[in-house]
This record gives sequence, structure tokens and C-alpha cells, in this order.
Amino acid sequence: MRVRCGAVEAAVRGGQSQARLVGWLLAMLVPQIAVADPVVVAPARFTPSADLDGLYVWLGPVGAAARIDDRWDSTIGGDVSILRVDEAAPVSVVGGSLGGSRWGARGGGRVWLDGVVGTHLAGRPLGVTLGPVVELSDVAHPRLGGAVGVWGFLGITPYARLGYVDRLGGFVEVGLHIALPVWRR
Repeated sequence: MRVRCGAVEAAVRGGQSQARLVGWLLAMLVPQIAVADPVVVAPARFTPSADLDGLYVWLGPVGAAARIDDRWDSTIGGDVSILRVDEAAPVSVVGGSLGGSRWGARGGGRVWLDGVVGTHLAGRPLGVTLGPVVELSDVAHPRLGGAVGVWGFLGITPYARLGYVDRLGGFVEVGLHIALPVWRR
């Protein structure tokens, strides 16, 4: 602050305020902006949000309860799915799923690679999966197996799977996959 003849006024560096400088720059630029050619933008063409057709990559957590080796145990893991959806086709969902989960009590886990096929029944996608599984253990060699499952898409994806793992026998699994779309084309 400066005091001049008893009056208080603000000190301004450079002799003029920044507002005056900005105003001068705008006055110089506005005629140039007004003369520029107008930008023409084509009308946007959005697909309706109810149209699910396309290629998807879904990523999400998987949780299940499974009965294997004559005991129930829980699993938690993740899954990535690549699916092609065509709602008008009789086979409206085709793709694959790669996932893995960790056992809660028994140690180790499971890895799977499933083929996925589905159709629309009663307005909802429903389908089947089929593929190999590899049972992993903290203290034993990997064991190979296979599984077949059923699923329904309701915003989340509940599923049930039956399978067989070498030297462990059959298993039953009931779970939930939360499919989060990370890419759509």
C-alpha cells in the first residue's frame, strides 16, 4: 500500500493493472476471432442405450461357494471376458472367458478358460460355458480338469458350474460374477 496526500491506494506493479492488459489483448483478438470461418459440426449419431449389440471386454470380480474334495469352500478371484453380442441372432452371445480364483480355506486356487454361448430368453441373456480348469495347490502339482456351466445376465451374472478335476473328483460351484464393461466397439 502507498499513502499519497492522506489517501490510501493499492500499489500496482508495472504502472498498470492486469485487467487493463487483458482487456487490451481481448480487443486485439476479438476482431480476428470474428473473421474466422465458422466450424461446422455434423449432427451426433448416438446408438440407443437399449442397443447392446457390439463387441465387449468385461472385467470383474468373481466369488463362489464350491464343493470339492468332499468339503465346501469359498473362492474369490477375477475374470476377463471377450464377448460378441447380437441381440437379434438366435445365438446372441459368443465369446470366451479367462479367470482365476483363490480358495478360502484349502489353499491354492483355480484357473479356467471357458467358451461362452448364450441366447435371449424372456428378455434376458442366458447361456452356457464349457472349458478346461487347472486346479492349483500350495503343496501339490497342478491338476487338470474341465467344467460346464450355466449363467444368466441380470446386470450381475449369477452362475453354476459342474466339473471334474483329476485325483480330486467332481465339483459343484455356485457363484456371482460382476461384469464391468471396460471396452465396447
